[in-house]
Amino acid sequence: MQVFNVQGMTCGHCVKAVTHAVQAQDASAEVEVDLANKQVRVRSQLTSEQVLSAIREEGYAAEPV
Repeated sequence: MQVFNVQGMTCGHCVKAVTHAVQAQDASAEVEVDLANKQVRVRSQLTSEQVLSAIREEGYAAEPV
């Protein structure tokens, strides 16, 4: 499980955008978003850099934990 701090997420739309961005790269990825703590947990075959790139392309600042 990879964990990322993601800034700028505020609502359900943000959750969907981040989830879909990761799953567009890996359809079988499991994505858990914790809005309160600004964290995204991903279980995927993607590398951390691939996940970060997908999240950043959606306009969010993301860093690995």
